[in-house]
Amino acid sequence: MKIADLITPAAIAANLKASNKKQAIQDLAKRAAPLFGCEERTLFDILMERERLGSTGIGNGVAVPHGRLPGLTAPRGFFARLEKPIDFEAVDNRPVDLIFLLLTPEGAGGDHLKALALVSRLLRDRTTCEKLRGTDRADALYALLVDRSASHAA
Repeated sequence: MKIADLITPAAIAANLKASNKKQAIQDLAKRAAPLFGCEERTLFDILMERERLGSTGIGNGVAVPHGRLPGLTAPRGFFARLEKPIDFEAVDNRPVDLIFLLLTPEGAGGDHLKALALVSRLLRDRTTCEKLRGTDRADALYALLVDRSASHAA
């Protein structure tokens, strides 16, 4: 599995405006729902339900909100670079400005974990994150994500 298997150029938001975690997730749900063939409210509820279990802010300014979406046939993602960092209740208490939303089919136990590990490994790389923070163009963000994952494939 590669990042290119999870996202498309249409699944990138270069300058997402949000003032808090709930607003960011709401905007992500609004933008991603049409790409995933689901209702915006359904997607929002799935993501917020997961956040209630504990923040998906993994540190270093990165969050990976995720969940299982009924009807999805394969893992899918949506990446957003926030215009300004926001509090996401991350494990390191640092504000978040890079968000990779990840959805997997309901019965995808192993694929869910593989996709989470892939995204986490990619976004733990400080150099990659610096490059992502250095551009505000969706096409450049997509290229950086896909390029870096190809060079870090296991």
